[in-house]
Amino acid sequence: MNEKLRVLVSVDLDGAKAQVKTQGHVTIQSIQGLYSVMKRADALVPGLALELDMTLAEVEPQAMEELRGCARSHHLPLQVDPLQRDYRFSILAPKLPAPKLTAPKIAAPKLVTLPVAAPVLAAA
Repeated sequence: MNEKLRVLVSVDLDGAKAQVKTQGHVTIQSIQGLYSVMKRADALVPGLALELDMTLAEVEPQAMEELRGCARSHHLPLQVDPLQRDYRFSILAPKLPAPKLTAPKIAAPKLVTLPVAAPVLAAA
């Protein structure tokens, strides 16, 4: 997975919504940059409905929990938005990694040598 965080913002001003599509590795440190992008998108039209599309990102569990907490409270962290404006956003969660399938280990058949019986001679 790419360690860089890439973000693409698509804004529909008529529908008053924006999509923030994120790729790369989202950590508890890099999430601060994501908050800044969300804040700027909301500044275009206050009350804009934001959709965080994280489906192509690898998100650390702690970062995802922090995002979910912000979505529930409708606020970004205090250090990002001291005014604590109301944000409406939803999160499209990253897809869970597919479980690694491993083929069952099958032992090779053991070759067994059978004793050969001595030929029986019939008396005539």
